Amino acid sequence: MNNHKHARLTVHGRALLVKRIVEVGLRPEEAAQAAGVSVRTAYKWLRRYREEGEPGLHNRSSRPHRSPRAIPAQTQELIVEQRRARHSYRQISAHLKVGCSTVARLLKRRGLNRLANLEPAAPVIRYEYPVPGGLLHLDIKKLGRFLRPGHRVTGNRRQDSPGAGWEYVHVAIDDHSRIGFSSIHPDETGKSACHALLQAVRYYRRLGIRFVRVLTDNGACYRSRRFRRLCTRLNLRHYRTKPYTPRTNGKAERFIQTALREWAYARSYESSEQRAAHLPLWLHQYNWHRPHASLHYQPPVSRLPLLNNVVGLHT
Repeated sequence: MNNHKHARLTVHGRALLVKRIVEVGLRPEEAAQAAGVSVRTAYKWLRRYREEGEPGLHNRSSRPHRSPRAIPAQTQELIVEQRRARHSYRQISAHLKVGCSTVARLLKRRGLNRLANLEPAAPVIRYEYPVPGGLLHLDIKKLGRFLRPGHRVTGNRRQDSPGAGWEYVHVAIDDHSRIGFSSIHPDETGKSACHALLQAVRYYRRLGIRFVRVLTDNGACYRSRRFRRLCTRLNLRHYRTKPYTPRTNGKAERFIQTALREWAYARSYESSEQRAAHLPLWLHQYNWHRPHASLHYQPPVSRLPLLNNVVGLHT
């Protein structure tokens, strides 16, 4: 029930008002004075109670029973049909001789006021391999090197590190367990991508995980012959995402965002070397201690089937 903010009576107040008149025997004037309302209001609720009973004490809709000037249902359907043909408000208004504001109000009520609503986005299809090692997601994040704290910390954009260059964080994450690994390389060439994959495979093998598939985007390093030969040597089936659909590799994208927020930009580093030295510590925190929402707030390592065999890596 949505009462007016200055309303004196609610449904229970109206019932009490009527009860005082009908059962207690107070005159309407006395009951109205006790409730703090007018005598006319008391007579109104008494009449409704006698005609409809307790349901008559509830709020009524203020919508009129008849709307002679309302748009005919056929015209409404024509407006919707033209909107689905991607016509603008003014085009529909001029063609059907209906006010532009009326067209806008109707389309908003139908949920078609925005052209984007005509073709809603495809539903998100979430997938997960049943065991660790089913799929390894790979991606790369470019980070600027620095010799002293930059504007993110100091707020002074003139305080930069000219000529420091860039470094590339090659990230990997297991599709099932969400155990992540990252390594920093000077570029994003095929050679660096191969070194990053080898480091990741060795790290996961220490945890008892051997991969069958690897998923990457369409970067030049992942399309190189060197990377293709390495995947063949490691018995990895290489899959690439559909162009311009980063959501296909969403676990790696999300891992990168978490790493930026909780590692790369989480504190003030004196230099990029200090930031790189902190990466293994953060990875240990992420894999062994940080609760993961998609894992019912358990750390990723909790999904390892042979956790007791690798507990020595925890220390």
